[in-house]
Amino acid sequence: MIGAEFGSKATLVQFSSAFCTPCRATRVLLENLVAQMEDVKHVEVDAEANLELVRELNILSTPTTLILDSKGREVGRAVGAPKREQVIHALEALRE
Repeated sequence: MIGAEFGSKATLVQFSSAFCTPCRATRVLLENLVAQMEDVKHVEVDAEANLELVRELNILSTPTTLILDSKGREVGRAVGAPKREQVIHALEALRE
């Protein structure tokens, strides 16, 4: 689906576009979070270059971040720039 391996616990799939300022802030936030977690991956997808996937997943704006479990199933979604606490809470819910 996303052209990358999933994290052993979760994968954060960020849909971005070239001129999206909140996308850059989201990238920094997610990269900083996953740097501290061996079992979580961050994958950034260029929405404009992947229109078929964008339509399939109903991505309506950038940034949109999908939180996928270890099997690639969507367990959460953040539309717009996510808050750090929102992402941490979603990842903690996967541990339970």
